[in-house]
Amino acid sequence: MRKAYKMSIEFIAEVSSNHHQDINRCLAFIDEATRIGCDAIKFQLFKIEELFAPEILLKSEDHRKRTAWELPTEYIPLIAERCRSNKIKFGCTPFYLDAVNELLPFVDFYKISSYELLWTDLLIACAKTDKPLIISTGMANEDEVDAAVETILAANCRELTVLHCVSGYPTATEECNLAAIETMRHRLSERFCATSLRFGWSDHSVKPEVILRAAHRWSAETIEFHLDLEGLGSEYQSGHCWLPNQIAPVIKTCHEGLKADGDGIKKPNRTEIDECDWRADPYDGLRPFMKIRKVWEKK
Repeated sequence: MRKAYKMSIEFIAEVSSNHHQDINRCLAFIDEATRIGCDAIKFQLFKIEELFAPEILLKSEDHRKRTAWELPTEYIPLIAERCRSNKIKFGCTPFYLDAVNELLPFVDFYKISSYELLWTDLLIACAKTDKPLIISTGMANEDEVDAAVETILAANCRELTVLHCVSGYPTATEECNLAAIETMRHRLSERFCATSLRFGWSDHSVKPEVILRAAHRWSAETIEFHLDLEGLGSEYQSGHCWLPNQIAPVIKTCHEGLKADGDGIKKPNRTEIDECDWRADPYDGLRPFMKIRKVWEKK
């Protein structure tokens, strides 16, 4: 059954490869993510030679050129410091095993990308750090998601968030399949008896209606989205990155909408109290109650 009440939604801005290997641009991303209301910001730590097989790199200049997308490891402490200063969480996706330990002193959480979901060694390495872990499930079927969650929980991860994701860049609205959020919530919570699991949506649609639907119909507790500053990021032209002033009102609307949930107890609201006695009296069906009629005077 879908959760009735949800007190908050965590928004994570994904910088991906839009940083241009420029520390000032990295810090600007953190400041902008803070300004638009994000709870966390996430970077990626990879080395092309440890990301793609040598057979691919040998044949593809385009893949070799992605070294320009690598985040310099010396930036990590500076990014962490700015995040602490801004009181925003710092997360990172490690794409090679040594990256897990390189990030350990600095990150608030790890993220496993959809493309690495089947890499058991990486799942275990992240889970064993005792840091919160988020996984994206693009391209995965139910059995693959089950296996990843089982591996992570067996490695004593105590805080796991599972994001439904479609690895299409961008993703058309009709391809989002947001109902899978609830499918995974029911299936995984029941199978692993894990009430601590969180569920959400990793967005590639750049559609406000998709994020609002994920939040308010399918109770996404975490929403991740790709952010660019001004449309000059390396991945912006792919069509799956939001600009700050596009996503800011969506975040605000989601948070404002949550205020309407209330506590779920059916009772007169404080704004209704004065009207309660003006309902039809059960005795004769006329308004207001008898006790009001006897003392009422026109003001």
